Amino acid sequence: MSWGVYLVECSDGTLYCGATNDLKRRLKAHNGGKGAKYTRGKLPVVLMAWRDVGDQREALRLEIKVKKARRCRKVRVLNGELPESG
Repeated sequence: MSWGVYLVECSDGTLYCGATNDLKRRLKAHNGGKGAKYTRGKLPVVLMAWRDVGDQREALRLEIKVKKARRCRKVRVLNGELPESG
């Protein structure tokens, strides 16, 4: 199975980043209140970006980079357009 990293926008305007090998299932879980604790009270969530990276190890590395980035840079870091710092 191929792994990737996703970025969703919550109903309150905040962003949530995660890694998964089944994006459709994960989004359904988030919007069904069964996803991450962070998103449960901020439904619905809307997919902003997705990047397929191949394996779980790389997905988790990219997820950390995106989470460390400033809000205004998260999508660009996810897409590989910017380094994670700054």
